[in-house]
Amino acid sequence: MSRPSPMSETIFMTVKNFVRNIAGTASTGHKAAVVMSVIAAALALPFAAGHLDRIVTPRAHAETVAPTAGGSAFSDEQKKALGEIIKDYLVKNPEIMIDVQTALDEKMQKDQDAKLKSFMAENAKSIFRSPGSSVAGDVNGDITVVEFFDYNCGYCKRGLPEVQKLIQDDKKVRVVFKELPILSKGSEEAARVALAMKRQGKYWEFHQAMLAAKGHADEASALKIAASLGADVAKVKADMASDEVKNELRDDVLLAKNMGINGTPHFLVGDKSIPGAPDDLHDQLEALVTGFRKEGCPIC
Repeated sequence: MSRPSPMSETIFMTVKNFVRNIAGTASTGHKAAVVMSVIAAALALPFAAGHLDRIVTPRAHAETVAPTAGGSAFSDEQKKALGEIIKDYLVKNPEIMIDVQTALDEKMQKDQDAKLKSFMAENAKSIFRSPGSSVAGDVNGDITVVEFFDYNCGYCKRGLPEVQKLIQDDKKVRVVFKELPILSKGSEEAARVALAMKRQGKYWEFHQAMLAAKGHADEASALKIAASLGADVAKVKADMASDEVKNELRDDVLLAKNMGINGTPHFLVGDKSIPGAPDDLHDQLEALVTGFRKEGCPIC
C-alpha cells in the first residue's frame, strides 16, 4: 500500500480533531476515541481519493479553499472550510455515529470471544477441573458449569435459585464456583471465609446461605453464618488468614482478569459464556449443558 500523501494526512488530522471537538464532554473514554478516529478516517477518504475539488471547492469559495503552494498542505482557512463541511454532514447524518459505534461494539465482542475461546482451550484444567475447586452437584459430573461471583452482587443473588434448580434437576452436572470479590473489601472478606468453609466440607451450604442473606456481606456477617452452620469458627479464622486461602483467591481473581471477565455473575459452559443473570438463566444453562453433553465437551 502506498504511503498517504501529506495532503491526505493533513485532511485526516483536520477531520479527526474536528470530530473530537464535536464529542467534547460526551466522550466516554478509549472506545469513544476509537469511534471518533474511525469516523475521521472514513470522512477523510473521499478527500484523499481525489474528490476534494468536487466537495470542497465550489466556485464561490475557490479562493478560500484552493491548495496552498505546492499543494501539500491546507491553510487555516482551508481547514476551517473542511470543518464546516464535515460539521454540516454530521449534523444532517448523526446516525453515522451510531453505525460506527455499533460496528465497533460488534468487532470488540467478536475479538473478545475469540480471545476467550483461545484462553479457555489453553487453560481448561485450571478453569474447569482444577484440584480443590469449590464444587456443588456431582463432583465427578460429565459437564462442568463455572460461575464467577461476588457475595455482594445483587445479580448473583438473583441467579442463585436458577443455579440451585440446575443442580437439583440435573444429577450429572458439576458446578464450580470461582471467587471474584470486586465490589468491596467486605466481598473479599466473605470470599476468604467461604474458602475456609470449604476446608470443613461446608462450602455449598455456606454459599447458598450467604447469597440468600440480606445486607452487606463482610467478615462479620460471613462468620455469623459460618457459626450458624456448625462450623469451627476458630479454624475458619485461622484458615481464612492462611497463605493457602490467599493464594487460591488470588488465582481465581487472576484467572478472571486473564479471561477479560470484569463483572459478576459470569457463567462458563465449554467455550460459551453467559454474562449476568438473565431472566431465563436456568434455561440457557440447561440448553448449553444438554448441547455439550450430546456433542461432547473436550474442555469441560
